[in-house]
Amino acid sequence: MKKITIGIIGAGRIGRLHAKNIIHIPEVRIKTISDLFADSAREWASKIGIENVVADYEEILIDSEIEAIFICSPTDTHIPIIKRAAEEGKHIFCEKPISFSVEDTEIALAAVEKAGVKLQIGFNRRFDRNLLKVRNTVEDGVIGEPHIVKITSRDPAPPSIEYIEKSGGLFFDMSIHDFDMARYVSGSEVVEVYANGGNLIDPEIEKAGDIDTAVITLKFENGAIGIIDNSRKAVYGYDQRVEVFGSKGSITVENDRPTSAEISTEEGVFKDKVKYFFLERYKDAYITETYAFIDSILHNKPLLCTGNDGLQAEKIAKAAKQSLVERRPVKITSET
Repeated sequence: MKKITIGIIGAGRIGRLHAKNIIHIPEVRIKTISDLFADSAREWASKIGIENVVADYEEILIDSEIEAIFICSPTDTHIPIIKRAAEEGKHIFCEKPISFSVEDTEIALAAVEKAGVKLQIGFNRRFDRNLLKVRNTVEDGVIGEPHIVKITSRDPAPPSIEYIEKSGGLFFDMSIHDFDMARYVSGSEVVEVYANGGNLIDPEIEKAGDIDTAVITLKFENGAIGIIDNSRKAVYGYDQRVEVFGSKGSITVENDRPTSAEISTEEGVFKDKVKYFFLERYKDAYITETYAFIDSILHNKPLLCTGNDGLQAEKIAKAAKQSLVERRPVKITSET
């Protein structure tokens, strides 16, 4: 059985999540993990069988034995790492977004194409079984021509202000998953964006230069209309719903709950609250996306989430940000 040797750059929450998932794939060996705080990561890494922990990710990039890398470091490090990894001929899995700059992302994608390596972007929702069902149903024409795409995406609680200050803003940090999902389930490109947003949760978020609540209207190339609503604080849990309404019907995905049990008494009808956090809601999707990346390398299969998918989502985020500032719809062109 052929094995792939990989390195992971970044041992924060998402890096550790990927590492825990990868160690269960028999075709993969994690040789090295890098993190600026290598000493604090070493004990954790040892517990899951990763003995080599370094502070400088360059040690991973120059290691000829390592064939692929997972980039789980902060967004502002992604572009230089992608370009260096491409130079070294390594396949790349990169968490979203690729960058906060469409122009920088295009440069990185050109480097990847020149090197002939694979680049998968971490839009994990594409690998959720429910959302895959939506995509396939639309693609098969079951609900006819899509007319309306509705996406609700609300976090249970806002992240720290320190995180928000470095996040690139709500559109690049949070909504970008929804922008990708809008393209994914509709099967069409977004051609115009109109964003409205405000601060209804925490004045400190406004002081940090960001919004915490937004409604974004999209126009698609195929004529459909999209509506995304985002909030940094849904007190009842992680609210994730999608509907595509078409000429022959509709398909809807509701929230996941710990159980589907429903209790009915004279006091009322009761269900479990929705799952509280994205790590719970998309646990299986994270595993599936990792398998898909490894499978594409082992068997030279097309990627299910490409660098271009990351680029197109960034273009929508950029247009949304411009729309919010200028209070007008913004068209997306090839130059956006």
